[in-house]
Amino acid sequence: MWKSAARLLRIAYTVVRFRLDTFIPFNLLPWYARYTVGLVCSIGRESAEKNRAERLRLALESLGPIFVKFGQILSTRRDLLPDDIANELAKLQDRVPPFSGKTAQKIIEKSLGNNIEDVFEAFSVEPLASASIAQVHTATLKTGESVVVKVIRPNIEKTIRQDIGLLYILAHFIAKVSSDGRRLRPVEVVTDYEYTILDELDLAKEAANTGLLQRNFTDSPLLYVPQVYWDYCGRDVMVIERISGIPVADIDALNAANVNMKVLAERGVEIFFTQVFSHSFFHADMHPGNIFVDVSNPELPKYIAIDCAIMGSLDDEDKSYLARNLLAFFKRDYRMVAELHVQSGWVPKGTPVHAFESAIRSVCEPMFAKPLKDISFGQVLLGLFQTARRFNMEVQPQLVLLEKTLLNIEGLGRQLYPDLDLWVTAKPFLERWMSEQVGPRRVLDEVKKQAPEWAGQLPQIPNLVFSALTHLSHQEERMADQTKAINALSKEIKKGRRNMPFKMLGLVSLAAAWITTDPVALNHLATADLLSLGLFFVGLYLLVLKP
Repeated sequence: MWKSAARLLRIAYTVVRFRLDTFIPFNLLPWYARYTVGLVCSIGRESAEKNRAERLRLALESLGPIFVKFGQILSTRRDLLPDDIANELAKLQDRVPPFSGKTAQKIIEKSLGNNIEDVFEAFSVEPLASASIAQVHTATLKTGESVVVKVIRPNIEKTIRQDIGLLYILAHFIAKVSSDGRRLRPVEVVTDYEYTILDELDLAKEAANTGLLQRNFTDSPLLYVPQVYWDYCGRDVMVIERISGIPVADIDALNAANVNMKVLAERGVEIFFTQVFSHSFFHADMHPGNIFVDVSNPELPKYIAIDCAIMGSLDDEDKSYLARNLLAFFKRDYRMVAELHVQSGWVPKGTPVHAFESAIRSVCEPMFAKPLKDISFGQVLLGLFQTARRFNMEVQPQLVLLEKTLLNIEGLGRQLYPDLDLWVTAKPFLERWMSEQVGPRRVLDEVKKQAPEWAGQLPQIPNLVFSALTHLSHQEERMADQTKAINALSKEIKKGRRNMPFKMLGLVSLAAAWITTDPVALNHLATADLLSLGLFFVGLYLLVLKP
């Protein structure tokens, strides 16, 4: 708790130090806020206003990696920010102040268990680029390959865990006091974000992600992923192939290379949907600092992706639901969109579908029949949020990464080719994917998928058949024995039922013999005694001897 309080004080100090209060529109606040907080913060606002973008960037840098990543996301949303702020925040993508190269060298030697000179033919102490979590240095392996060495910032995990702790406090507070707390599920969102950002601290996982993404796009004309040198990878260090290309955000350089910007933008959309729906494994940190362009063929430019620390994945149910929703959007079938939301449980079962359909239509209809540059996605998002509040639609944490990536793709598309129609580009891909899920190709793919398992079981089939037949034969013998026993028991029961009157008569005879017998007169064998003796033998016969 004390650490969290100290962190809160540091955040407050940063706000004051960099005069971030200048971003608050105090004229829109209630009167009591304007004459208290607003009055205090107004001191020096005019002089501080001149460098607002730089002050915001420096404040985010000073607060650490979580805030830097927030700035990275904002830098891609030029539709939501003034140009001066967007341009300044773009520096956070790969120009965060570096840490000492000597410190990086020590981390590398400790991780690899060797001196720098024993691993690399050449190593640059000066970093090539620096980001929020790590920085990279150029090097040359003993075998001659040109590589980059990625190194985790020292002591960064401590700062991240402190910030995550603050986010949890804020999330629990929102969940308790806000009427939207249950719908927004802030604690689950923070948990998901914690898992994601802590994964970034393990470069061995990033290397594995890079390897899988590389295999998914082997020989692809759309995307190139650099090679990983596995012998030089660990938790704190990763060595990969050094690539050459133009940063995707360098529009002037791309135009100078005569790159077909329309094709480049369309290929970006295709790469995204291929990763999500075909591979179920997508790059979830696609800000411009992680994307380069191979312009060796300007008419068919090829993307180059780096920094695979944050990757997303969707299961089959999520993919199917997402595809059906998007296709319904593209077809303007808002009724289907509303029904899918109800069926999925994202909105309560009792939600009036007609009203929900009408609300979705009012938000989404203006998006169509317009080029991307004419669409105000800020207003669309605001409308969707209002719709969500009205119908108690819950946030789905498993889709947070996907939504973040979609925002990045949209921002990138706006920069590359403002006239790109995202919907027209994506619709054929989704229709093709949906047809593959229900058509003959899907059946063939499932047969191919199961074929190795079936082939492995094939040699065992004769033994399995023999065992089954033997078991069946033994079962038939047991059933025959059981049938005989049941039949015998049935006969005994029927026989018992037939003999029951004779048994009863036998009991009566014995009772009569006992009653009529005079023990004193038995020695004289009177007529009465002979009658009793006769009744005794008759009863004995009926009870014991009669079959």
